[in-house]
Amino acid sequence: MNYQNNYQNWVNYPKLDDNLKNELATLDEKTIEDAFYKDIEFGTGGIRGLMGPGTNRVNLYTIMRATLGFGEYILSLNGNKRVAISYDNRLNSALFAKRAAGVLATLGIKTYVTSALRPTPYLSFMTRHFACDGGIMITASHNPKAYNGYKVYDSEGCQLVPHLADDVIQRISNIKNYFDIAFDEESPLIEWIDASFDHTYLNQVKKIELEQFETKPLKLVYSPLHGAGGTLIPSLLSDLGYQVFPLECQMVVDPLFGATESSNPEEKLAYEGALEYAKSIDADLILVTDPDADRLGVMVKHHGKYEFLTGNQAASLTLHYVLSRRKAQNIMPEDGYVFTTNVTTPLVEKIATSFGAKVETTLTGFKFIGEKAKQIEGSGTYLFGCEESYGSLISDFVRDKDAVQAVYMLAEMATFLNESGQTLIDYMNEVYQTYGYYLEETININLTGIEGTAKIEKIMQHFRTYRLSIKNKELVQIDDCLLGSTWTKTGTMDLELPTSNVLKFYYRDGSWVVFRPSGTEPKLKIYFSVKAQDKSDALDALDNYKIIVMGLVKQI
Repeated sequence: MNYQNNYQNWVNYPKLDDNLKNELATLDEKTIEDAFYKDIEFGTGGIRGLMGPGTNRVNLYTIMRATLGFGEYILSLNGNKRVAISYDNRLNSALFAKRAAGVLATLGIKTYVTSALRPTPYLSFMTRHFACDGGIMITASHNPKAYNGYKVYDSEGCQLVPHLADDVIQRISNIKNYFDIAFDEESPLIEWIDASFDHTYLNQVKKIELEQFETKPLKLVYSPLHGAGGTLIPSLLSDLGYQVFPLECQMVVDPLFGATESSNPEEKLAYEGALEYAKSIDADLILVTDPDADRLGVMVKHHGKYEFLTGNQAASLTLHYVLSRRKAQNIMPEDGYVFTTNVTTPLVEKIATSFGAKVETTLTGFKFIGEKAKQIEGSGTYLFGCEESYGSLISDFVRDKDAVQAVYMLAEMATFLNESGQTLIDYMNEVYQTYGYYLEETININLTGIEGTAKIEKIMQHFRTYRLSIKNKELVQIDDCLLGSTWTKTGTMDLELPTSNVLKFYYRDGSWVVFRPSGTEPKLKIYFSVKAQDKSDALDALDNYKIIVMGLVKQI
């Protein structure tokens, strides 16, 4: 069916939601085509997309269709017929969560639904705590305000890995009608989970503590960027005796993100309000979580100036701190595992192996780290997992990245360093001196709509065909996750990673470049990693790689 027919089906549906009906009338032809030319797809984080009317948009009807397919998948498991559901501050998130519960109720599936917004890791924990067969989180994570999304989880509180997601996708695709899907939002199968459950989750978070302090003098500015972190993090820090100063204008639950220019801790715009507040009270640390509180961004006051830590740096420091404190306290297990991804800094592996930990690398997406955590149960000890995009997991009672844990550990680590007159920046420099200076950067190329999708595929196909040859940089290895193979000068072998449209080029100097279309946003992500003896050399090397690679991309 072409997009015009899909569009007419929605226009002619007599019971269409009034807001969507009104919005349909305002769409131009290009927007109509983009909104109706395909069904919205599952990516690395389930469904994520622009809100609005259409089969390629996030709305009440695409949410119901996805939930019906997911519900059929849950029934096929022959398990407990239970699903946990939560949501963040996004527009319509609460409505979508309630409707999802209503659809599942008609299938005889019991749901545990948070009565107010709560973080993604909280949902992961709920799924495990209530012995559910799966979970649903309504969120667009760090995407701009026009987006919403739908993450699905397995019984371990882990986002569905590809072979499970494929089953759900097939069931959803078999549902041809978006309309008249049954739901019962008043069903006794829906149980609302109130704030009393917060203590159950936070008691587990508090167990990650490694050091205790007589005083906690540091001033911590915190912002949830209008999102779910504000429901838990300030009270957690206060209860633990930290001096936390919430940025009140961003503590307000607001789907329009009225007091911030960005909902993404990876972007400096997200820190403007918190930075201004931090300067006014002479704070030591700025902690910013994204709307569903699974990612943490950090700024540190160092020699009177506030400096950013990248996601790679924050993860490296947290890992080094956790392992060094474990070693000092003689609680380092012999069977410890650290999990990282193929676009995360190599510094993580260097640190982990130096403490005797085993390291395993996965594709991008915390679902793969959650899957690994499950696999080592009974034969190994989970120590840490992280990815470059500001996500980490310290204790795997949760099976997704957890910014609540990350905030707690950053606060503890900064306090521990402060006792010897150090900041997190001092600590980072010490780590670099020990292991080498690693520097990373990610460039996002936004390419929206049908033309954007085609452009991304053209770029990927170009480098898959012609390789990324850089003058004076010897290419020594190529990982092509789509073909499932690794090329080296001595031959080609199978790549032990799941199939994914990812290309990674390694060079003799220890640098690498990765091309990866985002699974959750209309963009191509290009990752760079270099290693040098000092910051100046690393910056020069990084600039050289970026100039060459981006020049080649522009020619395609």
